[in-house]
Amino acid sequence: MSVEVQVKRQSAPAIRARKGGVPIVALTAYSALTARLVDAVADLILVGDSLAMVEHGLPSTLGATLDMMILHGASVVRGSARAQVVVDLPFGSYEESPAVAFRNAARLMAETGCGAVKLEGGARMAETIGFLTGRGIPVMAHVGLTPQAVMSFGGFKTQGRERAEWEAIERDAQAVAEAGAYAVVLEGVVEPLAARITETLDIPTIGIGASATCDGQILVLEDMLGLSPRVPRFVHRYGALADHAAEAIASYAQAVRDRSFPGPDNVYQPKN
Repeated sequence: MSVEVQVKRQSAPAIRARKGGVPIVALTAYSALTARLVDAVADLILVGDSLAMVEHGLPSTLGATLDMMILHGASVVRGSARAQVVVDLPFGSYEESPAVAFRNAARLMAETGCGAVKLEGGARMAETIGFLTGRGIPVMAHVGLTPQAVMSFGGFKTQGRERAEWEAIERDAQAVAEAGAYAVVLEGVVEPLAARITETLDIPTIGIGASATCDGQILVLEDMLGLSPRVPRFVHRYGALADHAAEAIASYAQAVRDRSFPGPDNVYQPKN
């Protein structure tokens, strides 16, 4: 008689306990299909608001809505079993007040089954992070280059190029940790500053365009698979799936036109 082994998901405390240990592997996923692939190796799956651009063709992450995040988040949870699933709170869903943030975060978690939410912003969001974590919602923070604030930055600009910027970024990272965040994403931060923040904080840092000394790394899945047409400098393409897909699609189109598809193995015949 076979015994079914129950797979236990990674939790916020388990991810936090990885500080200074084996690096945390994190990737994005936006569907059950890609979640199954990522879940086999990742510790953490982020349903990022980058889905607004990758999946919906919008010009920035600002177009992501709460309903959109819930739809994709629930799909990823259904398609995964072992990785912690974190879902982004989209722009406009948490900045108004801690109470509004709690209402939207609670809905997101209830309707998706995810294990945590992520929000952008440093010291200015500390009160909100404390409000959420004090009410049982695990929060991953995000400092440095925060895409939802891209209009304020004047574009996707690396943070910390000038030493005069370091203090504010370090203060942001420390503030979210003290407020109760269990981990923090460091995006687009110069390498020595990311290493310094990682050494200082007692929660894991997850880098994207930061430093290999971070406690973990995250990339957008489509970027590292070679599906995205353009990627930032910090992305390493581990595959060229767009080229393979284009070849396969062209082969299919040719087979349809020359009537070699469907073939004998692809059609049904009567029994008699």
